[in-house]
Amino acid sequence: MAHRFVVLINGTLHTFDNFAAIPAEIDHVIEFVPEIPPEPHTDEQHQEIHAWGDRFSTLLEREYASSVKKR
Repeated sequence: MAHRFVVLINGTLHTFDNFAAIPAEIDHVIEFVPEIPPEPHTDEQHQEIHAWGDRFSTLLEREYASSVKKR
């Protein structure tokens, strides 16, 4: 399984497998499915898994900023 991020931009769904490729301005987060490696996890994998929560929050902040901008 690979990462899968689907966002709505200007009425069109866009799918990304690289979080860094998602544009700064998005309308809505539709799907957020990061790849989680099978257990047992290394310390590095635990850090990566933990970082996905912050990345999801970042996308939600982008979504909110775009919605406020359009008002």
